[in-house]
Amino acid sequence: MYPSSLLIYHTLYTSTVMAEAHQAVAFQFTITPEGINLHLSYQALNQIYLSGLRSWKKRISRIRNRIIKGVYPASPSSWLFVVIPILAVMYMQSDPSLGLIDKIREHLPLSLSLSAQGQTLLSALVFSTLLWLSLILTLRFCLKLLLSYHRWMFELHGRISTKTKVWATLVRLLSGRKPLLYSYQMSLPHLPVPPIKDTLERYLESVKPMLSAAEFQRMTKLAAEFENSLGSRLQRYLKLKALWATNYVSDWWEEYVYLRGRGPIMVNSNYYGMDFLYVTPTANQAARAGNTITALFLYRRKVNREELKPSRIPGTVIPLCAAQCERIFNTTRTPGEETDVLQHWQDSEFVAVYHRGRYFRLWVYHAGRLLSPREIQYQIQMILDDPSPPFPGEDKLGALTAGNRVPWARVRKQYFSSGVNKKSLDCIEKAAFFVTLDDQEEGMMGEESSGNLGRYAKSLLHGKCYDRWFDKSFSIVVYKNGKSGLNAEHSWADAPIVAHLWEYTLATDKFQLGYMTDGNCRGEVRHFLPHPQRLNWDIPAEVQAQIFDSLAVAQALADDVDCYVFPFREFGKGLIKKMKTSPDSFVQLALQLAYYRNKGAFCLTYEASMTRLFREGRTETVRSCSNESCDFVHALDAEEDREHCLKLFQKAAEKHQNLYRLAMTGSGIDRHLFCLYVVSKYLGAESSFLKEVLSEPWRLSTSQTPVQQMELFDLVNHPEFISLGGGFGPVADDGYGVSYIIMGEEMISFHVSSKHSCTVTDSRKFGCQISQAMMDQMSLLSPDFRTPTQGSPDKRS
Repeated sequence: MYPSSLLIYHTLYTSTVMAEAHQAVAFQFTITPEGINLHLSYQALNQIYLSGLRSWKKRISRIRNRIIKGVYPASPSSWLFVVIPILAVMYMQSDPSLGLIDKIREHLPLSLSLSAQGQTLLSALVFSTLLWLSLILTLRFCLKLLLSYHRWMFELHGRISTKTKVWATLVRLLSGRKPLLYSYQMSLPHLPVPPIKDTLERYLESVKPMLSAAEFQRMTKLAAEFENSLGSRLQRYLKLKALWATNYVSDWWEEYVYLRGRGPIMVNSNYYGMDFLYVTPTANQAARAGNTITALFLYRRKVNREELKPSRIPGTVIPLCAAQCERIFNTTRTPGEETDVLQHWQDSEFVAVYHRGRYFRLWVYHAGRLLSPREIQYQIQMILDDPSPPFPGEDKLGALTAGNRVPWARVRKQYFSSGVNKKSLDCIEKAAFFVTLDDQEEGMMGEESSGNLGRYAKSLLHGKCYDRWFDKSFSIVVYKNGKSGLNAEHSWADAPIVAHLWEYTLATDKFQLGYMTDGNCRGEVRHFLPHPQRLNWDIPAEVQAQIFDSLAVAQALADDVDCYVFPFREFGKGLIKKMKTSPDSFVQLALQLAYYRNKGAFCLTYEASMTRLFREGRTETVRSCSNESCDFVHALDAEEDREHCLKLFQKAAEKHQNLYRLAMTGSGIDRHLFCLYVVSKYLGAESSFLKEVLSEPWRLSTSQTPVQQMELFDLVNHPEFISLGGGFGPVADDGYGVSYIIMGEEMISFHVSSKHSCTVTDSRKFGCQISQAMMDQMSLLSPDFRTPTQGSPDKRS
C-alpha cells in the first residue's frame, strides 16, 4: 500500500510520463493482414520541426557571427569596396595588381574550363579577396598595437598629452561601429612578462611596512640571491611560455589556484550576490523565480548571439576581454581525485531545481520557443505544490559538492557513472544553471537589519550546506518571501562577469518583464506544456554515509563563518569625488585605518584588480598596504596637524591609484611570482624565496563589486532600486574578507567576513571601525562634514 502522499505523487508522475511519452512518439506503425497501418502525430512532428528549426537558426547565427568576427575590424561588406574599384580599373584596361592577377590566372586549376574573360574575372576576384584579407590583418595588427599602449592611464586628469589624444582618435577609427561581444578578442594584446628585477623591487617595497629592519634586510638578501641565480632561469622559461600561450598566467591560475584545490569550494571559493536592498518586486516565490529564470535565459540568448556590447574601461573606448562569458551557462565543475575539470556544454533547454530535498528538471523551451515568465511560474508552482517526499539519501545529496573534493570524486565515479544516478546527475550538471526554491525568508526585515543582512549573506554563501549545488557555474536562490540571490563558483570566471549578469537579471526582472498588480508574472499559460520531471535516485547506504561525512565537514565550515553586512549611508562617491579623490582609493585607505585600529598593526592586503585589457586576462593583486598608506594612518590616528595629514592622504591615494594602474597594465607582482613558482616546480628546483613569498597570509582580502550597467537603473527617480552587491568568505583563518560596492552617489555597501573560531577577529566590530574610518577621513577632507554623534563607535574601539 502507498502512503497517501506517495500515491498522489505516483499518479501525477505516471500521468506526466505517459503524456510526455505520447507527445514524444511522432509516428507509429503496425503490420496487419491488410498491410501497414501508419499513425502520425502531427503535434509531435510539429514540435520536432520547431525544435530543429531553432537549432538550425542557432547554427546559422554562429556561422554568421564567426564571419563577422573573423574580418573585424572590417565588415563583410567591405569586400565589395575592394572588389569594385579593382574591377573598375581593369575595365579601363589597366592592371592595379602589377602583374599579380596574370600570375594567379596562370595557376588557376579551372583554366581549361573557363573562357579567357572568365579566367580574368576569377583571377581578379581572388586577388581582391587576398588584398582584402591582407588589409584586415593589417588593421587588426594596428589595432593590437594601439591597444598595447597603456601610458594614458598614468596621465593626470585634465592633462592629457597630444600623443594620447592622437592614440584615442585612432582607436575610435579602428574600433568599428557595431562590434559583437567577441569582436575584439583577436585584437587584444598578450599579457607581457614583467622584468624580474622590477617585480622584485615592487615586492620588497610592498612588504617593508610589515617587516622590522632586520627582517627586511634578510628578505632583500633572499630576493637578490633569487634574482642572480634561479630567478633568471625561471624567467627564460616563462618568456618562452608567453611566446606561444595566449596568456601566460590564466591557465595555470585556473588549474593550480582553483581546480587542484582538494578542500571544500563552498565558502573557500564560491561567492554570492544579493537582491535589491529595499525592494522585493513580488512576494510570490514562484513568480519571482519565473521572471528571474526568463531574464537569465534572455541574457544567455544575448551571449549566444553575441548581442551584448563588449565591456570597456568606463568612460573610454578601450575594450576588455570577454573570453570568460563563454562559460557562464551550461557549465559545471566536476570533481576529480587529483584535479577538478570544468565541463561546458554548447546548449541546454532546461534548468535543475531543488525544493525541500527533491530535484527536478524544468524545461524552459517547448517546441523551440522560450516559455513565457507566467508559464515558468506555473511550472515552478507545480514543484512547490508537489507533496512527494525525497528518495532515500536525496534530500542532502548536495552536501557532496560542499565537502572535500576527493571523497566526492570517488563516490561520483563509483556510484554515479551509470544507471539512474548518472541520468539524474547529468540533468543537474548539463542544466543551464541551478535553482533553489528556499523555504526560508531572507532580506532586510524588521529593526535588526544588519543582523538579518548577515544571515541573508550566510544563506547565499552556504545555505544549509546541502540545498545548493556548489559545482554549477552559478546557482539562483529564490526565497519564500520572493527575495532572491545567487551563488557562483569561482574557477570559470571572476566576479565582474557574474556581476554583469546579475545586474541585467535584476533590471530585466523588474523594469522589463514586470509583474501584475497581484504579484504574478505577466502573460498567459498554456496548460498542455510538459510538467517538471522528478529526478530519480538510487543512493546506497555507502553513499549516504559519505553524504553525512561531507555534510559534517561543510557544516563545521559554515558555522565558523561570521558575516556582517551593512549599507554605509553617510555619504557616497558623489561627495568623495567632490573632494577630487578616487572613491576606490578612499575606501582602501579607510580599510587600512580600520584594520590598524582593530589589530594595532598592518598586514598584507589583497585587493583584486583585473587584467582584462589583455587577451584571456583574469585578475591581479593590488597590494594596498603601502609605505604611504601606513604613514597616513599613523598621522591620522595620532591626531597630527590637519594639513600634514591631508598631504599624506593625497600622497597615499595617488600611490594606491598608481599601484592599481600597474596591476591592470601587466606590471603586477603576485601573478608573475606565482608563475615563476609553477615553473620551479616543473623543473624540480626549490626556491626558499618563492616558497616564503607564496606562503605569506593575506589577513585583509578585499574586492570591489563593479557597477557596469548603470543605464539599466534609474536611481535618480527610483533610488530604492539599489543593490547590495555581494561578498565572499574569509581568506585567512585570522583575517577578514571585505567586499564593497559603490552604488549610486550616496551609498557604499560593505560585506565583512571572518571566522568565529579566531579570537582576535569580529566582523561586526571591524565593520563599525570601517564606518568610523570612512567618516574620519571625510572629516579630514571636508571640515564642514559632521559625523553623527549617536550610534557611532569610538574610533579607537
